[in-house]
Amino acid sequence: MAILKKLSMTGGYLIMKKCKWSLQEQSHFLKRTGELLTRGYPLSEALESLLFQLPENKKVEVAKSLADLREGYPFYQILANLKFNPNLIGYVYFAEQHGGLASAFKDGSEMMLKRDKDFEQLKKLLAYPLLLIFITAVLFIFVENVILPRFSSLFLSMKLKPNFFTKVIYFFGDILPFLITGACLFFFVFLCYYFLKFRNYTQIKQKKILVSIPIIGYFFKLYYTHYFSVQISYLLASGLSVHEALSLFEKNDQQPLYKELGKEMKISLRKGERLEDILLNYPFFETELLHIIRHGQKNGKLDQELFFFSRHCLNLLEERTEKLLKTIQPCLYLLIGFLIVSMYLAVLLPMFHLLEGI
Repeated sequence: MAILKKLSMTGGYLIMKKCKWSLQEQSHFLKRTGELLTRGYPLSEALESLLFQLPENKKVEVAKSLADLREGYPFYQILANLKFNPNLIGYVYFAEQHGGLASAFKDGSEMMLKRDKDFEQLKKLLAYPLLLIFITAVLFIFVENVILPRFSSLFLSMKLKPNFFTKVIYFFGDILPFLITGACLFFFVFLCYYFLKFRNYTQIKQKKILVSIPIIGYFFKLYYTHYFSVQISYLLASGLSVHEALSLFEKNDQQPLYKELGKEMKISLRKGERLEDILLNYPFFETELLHIIRHGQKNGKLDQELFFFSRHCLNLLEERTEKLLKTIQPCLYLLIGFLIVSMYLAVLLPMFHLLEGI
């Protein structure tokens, strides 16, 4: 309690000026909270214990959050005020409904840590190739505009044909302006489409469009399936019916997609449609989810079936992400290497021809 009094006395200005939590900091904070809850700590005591592990600026924020928690504010709303990631807030929101705070906190934080790790790995994989691409582009422009024209004029005077690599360099030089123009045009059209149309669509329609994108759409589908499955499984395991679980989805203001889903699916359930048939209307879920639900309803273990399937989706998402990352870098290196070798030989081979003619 002493630390709380000290922070409340000295941290007034810092409370007004909130510090930004990185995704990794958010995930570790939630993970440690879950670990303390597993050991029997009440939520307020868990947060108070974590104060000693945080830097000064974040201690102030968490101390204020702890005071709000003791006044009766829900924890998910406190995290929303701290500008936490909506997916982490969603985990906390559903955890407060079904009571499994410790496991939900750890599951949510582990998932976000994996996502952050994959993103950081992607940045590292692309950083060096992108630097090489920039250097190669500078060399390419120099070779094409300064060195090769001189050799070409000399070749014409000696009536020699350009070699294959010279043709490659000229070919890339010819198509490069079109590629740059095409990329800029595509980016402009994309921005216009996003601001004028896409962002005005409902969340459900947006997600249907996203999963239709080649390659990356599959990753979106796995993620949405995992998240939906794990939250429904927790809610069913706590004794709620499917209709009651969807009602909680509908009340989730922090995640508009699941709010819309809960509302639409409840209407379909009232019409007498089965859950697995309703999910056919949402292509951003894996088709295997329908079979899992059907099988779980038959054996009376729907919550367990959904939980294990959510784990399967998460593992598959991690495997496919790792595989994609391992594919991107070699392809970039292959392209860069081919261009460098072509430039080298485009300059070197004409020199050999000149030496032969002496």
